[in-house]
Amino acid sequence: MGNLLHNLLTDEDLEKNFAESRPSYNAQGAFDEANRCLYCYDAPCIKACPTGIDIPGFIKKIASGNLEGSAKAIMEENPIGASCGRVCPTEVLCEGACVLNDSTSPIMIGDLQRYATDWSIRNEQVMFKAGKRNGKRIAIIGGGPAGLSAARELGRMGYEVTIFEAKNEAGGLDTHGIVPFRLPKDISLWEVEQVENLGVEIRTNTEVGKDVSATDLVSSYDAIILTAGMSKVPMLNIGGEDLKGVYDAIDLVEEVKNEKYPTEFVGKRVAIIGAGNTAVDGATTSVRLGADNVKILYRRTEAEMSAYDFEYEFAKQDNVEFRWLITPKRIIGDSDGYVKQLECVRMELKETEFDGRLQPVEIEGSEFMMDLDIIIKAIGQTRHHQLIDEFGLEHHNGVVKVDNETYLTSHPKVYAAGDVIFEKGIGEAMAVTAAQEGKETAYAIHQQLNESNESEAQV
Repeated sequence: MGNLLHNLLTDEDLEKNFAESRPSYNAQGAFDEANRCLYCYDAPCIKACPTGIDIPGFIKKIASGNLEGSAKAIMEENPIGASCGRVCPTEVLCEGACVLNDSTSPIMIGDLQRYATDWSIRNEQVMFKAGKRNGKRIAIIGGGPAGLSAARELGRMGYEVTIFEAKNEAGGLDTHGIVPFRLPKDISLWEVEQVENLGVEIRTNTEVGKDVSATDLVSSYDAIILTAGMSKVPMLNIGGEDLKGVYDAIDLVEEVKNEKYPTEFVGKRVAIIGAGNTAVDGATTSVRLGADNVKILYRRTEAEMSAYDFEYEFAKQDNVEFRWLITPKRIIGDSDGYVKQLECVRMELKETEFDGRLQPVEIEGSEFMMDLDIIIKAIGQTRHHQLIDEFGLEHHNGVVKVDNETYLTSHPKVYAAGDVIFEKGIGEAMAVTAAQEGKETAYAIHQQLNESNESEAQV
């Protein structure tokens, strides 16, 4: 039955389903939108951007037809500016701070950012130049937003930089973990290429602790930056997780990002456990793979969900159902080992002293069964404990401890940035934030190594 239904989804259907969902501005549309900007002198949108892009400046360049200058202004401050034009929660950052919110509607800054960087991609622009080599070597573990950003800055300052990337392609979450209909893979790979053009070496399929030791890195490089991000979705710790039809949301998104489309979703009933951005990605991916009914199950309410507002709206447009105050208790399979049902229990929020937020508590006797074919786990991600332990770094449950100004860890040669230092409840885990941390880490290393050189010269 599944194979028969899959025949209804042709390669052309899948290509259309997973193509970028929002069209870019055309030239006239971008020109008109850019001319709405007031070009504020003390622009609040700049202050709201974690990387400090000169937003009025790049928009004015679009209005004057200088798209090369516009793209360079964006990428100068944000090395992953093309990706961020698509995935940043602009409604709570730059657009949320736009002064036009008080009168009409904000400037569509993210869309204009996308327009300018898309022009640069189409015209094969080389954005940055390498600095004169200074004889210092830096190792970066992880080729995601933070790692690429740090590498870009260090390469421009003349450092010999090597990125050690465990996957077969760099780019981190942007390349592997965000659905292609929101962020096409070739966009993030263009940003990777811009960093490589600086002479940065990227060693893919190289896992620190397995293919190269932490000890070798410490002895061979002047400084190391850990930007490995996070890992797989954790277990639900309920019965039946080993049944066929239980997916890790991260793995599923990576499959479709590589144009490998599972056939078993067509006509099926799917439930996603969790309500973050990855859960939404799992849901909207399921719809595009031909699922008949898709539900997101969350143990709290809409008010507590961590998915961005635009992600939530996107899922609702795809007819994804949201079921609040429900948690899974047991997955039940059929005689062939496939998912058949999910036993759930209803929850209520009660005050506790745990972390200051209302906590979900099971309602006794509220268990019920849900008929399902596929279950997707999307309840966060685990940490790289083994990698952290390789360097003997101080951490709290996998969150590496760093100096707030220098990003230096407990090891005198190891720095850290990005998701590996992100602690839940403190700030936002965004690609743009990781990019800024990568930049700041590069500057801190440069200052530290220069101070060390001056000290040695005085001796």
